[in-house]
This record gives sequence, C-alpha cells and structure tokens, in this order.
Amino acid sequence: MHYTYVLLCFDDKNGNTKLYVGFTNDLKNRFREHQAGEVKTTKGFSRVVLIYYEACLSKTDARKRELALKTGFGRGYLKKRLADYFENHSAELV
Repeated sequence: MHYTYVLLCFDDKNGNTKLYVGFTNDLKNRFREHQAGEVKTTKGFSRVVLIYYEACLSKTDARKRELALKTGFGRGYLKKRLADYFENHSAELV
C-alpha cells in the first residue's frame, strides 16, 4: 500500500499552524521521521499531528492524490472533510 497523508504542524513559538501533505509507502515510519525532526520541511515545527490519510494501491495514485490535495481545491476539500476535527480541537490549535 501507498499512503497520502496530512499532518497538522504547530509552531508553538509563534502560535502558527500549517497543513503538510505528503505520500509514503510506510506511514508509521514516515510519521516517526516527521516527529523526530528528520524531515526538512517539518523539522522547524514544535509538534506534528497526523490528522488524515488515504490508502492507495499504487505509488502513482498516491502521488497524484498528494498533488491534488496541495491545490487550492484540495485544501478546500481537506478543510471541509476535516471540519469536525478542526471544530472539536480548536482549543489545541491556538
């Protein structure tokens, strides 16, 4: 399996948050790498939380889904898809 995933990244110093979208064939290991600060694009964040993932049968499909979720339409989809999560965890996002 190959996975497209979304992390919610926190910068506790500035109070900022960011959505990070990626893909991998080993979700558990990749998430550990993000948490350990071993990934260049997320290592500057205080903490990362896995908030969403999708499984695909092929690497190509997972990569295409990653690219789709990185577009404006994809970000809108994620905000709608995860609206309940953001609403129920709003205290943690501040």
